[in-house]
Amino acid sequence: MGKLTEEQRQPRARARARSEALQAEEDDRRREEKRAQWVREGMYLSRQELKAGQPCRGCGEPILDGLGERPPLLRLTPEERAEHDAAEARYKERHGDCRAMRWTMSGSRTQHCGYCCPPPPLGEEQAKAIAEILFSHKTDRRDLDDWDLTLTCDHTVCHTQHRDHQRYSTAVVNCPTCQTRRGVVEAVHIGPTEDLLGEVQRERLAAELRAAEAKGERQRKAAAKTEQRIAEITKELSGTGGRSGD
Repeated sequence: MGKLTEEQRQPRARARARSEALQAEEDDRRREEKRAQWVREGMYLSRQELKAGQPCRGCGEPILDGLGERPPLLRLTPEERAEHDAAEARYKERHGDCRAMRWTMSGSRTQHCGYCCPPPPLGEEQAKAIAEILFSHKTDRRDLDDWDLTLTCDHTVCHTQHRDHQRYSTAVVNCPTCQTRRGVVEAVHIGPTEDLLGEVQRERLAAELRAAEAKGERQRKAAAKTEQRIAEITKELSGTGGRSGD
């Protein structure tokens, strides 16, 4: 098979981006439903319950197992490696299709599934440290960029992100029109959020113009191919008509 042309690659890339966005949207929906279930069924452990040694209410395994953290794989003894492999096989058997990260508690070896197992409560020091970071941080709008996001529903929304990020990093965002969360199919960088000279608005309009022109060009090429096929079919019909009386 020959090398694909740019014209052939673009539709495939768009289809792949939409497929990935739909998968991200489905994964996000599954996680939201699971979190709602955890709240509804009272599956989160309190700090006191965790310290008392109660098991995970998602999988039933211990959270604080007292086994200590597992040594690096290269330092395991044959017996420890066999134990590790057995635990790994058991975990994959139970959570192989969950498409989620794993978590463990410091000082424990039992791994828990990010989809099936409610996370443990934060310690007082952890909660205090996170609160200090959140309340002390102030965002300077001059450090933010605007991005136009095309969603799986084909609506476009504008989001801001810190300029340090070269690519838009969030896979699923809220769609105000649909009033639900949608996957991001395409993210177009517009420019600085602080638009004192109107540069962002001009760039946004220019981006919309480029997108419209590209869409028009694709439609013109598709129409030209259709016209060419019509001409070919017409020519074939003319040829067969001349032989029908033989």
